[in-house]
Amino acid sequence: MLDNWLPFLIYGFFALAIPASMIAFSFVFATRPRRRTRARELPFESGVSTGPPRQHKFTISFYLTAMLFIVFDIEIVFLYPLATVLGELGWFAFVEFVVFLAILLVAFAYVWRKGALEW
Repeated sequence: MLDNWLPFLIYGFFALAIPASMIAFSFVFATRPRRRTRARELPFESGVSTGPPRQHKFTISFYLTAMLFIVFDIEIVFLYPLATVLGELGWFAFVEFVVFLAILLVAFAYVWRKGALEW
């Protein structure tokens, strides 16, 4: 019985040991002082200090494009497994595949027609 669970236990051990060791080593080998100063609290990115953080206002098209990307990306992820076993599943799976693609194309055409993909 242990032979069945041994790979899972080894994987679990490494899944816990690697992040724990990274956190522990970051405290052990820290080369910076541990006190907080005002200069440390300022954001610093790519060698350029940006000063105090500013509020960025994004337009609704940014969020809409992000949501559409996620939706279509997830749908494409569902297409790959079906396409790999389509020959084994027969004609019913092929019809379902075509229906799913048709729904995707109708949704894409609707989104495109509404202008959601234009900035």
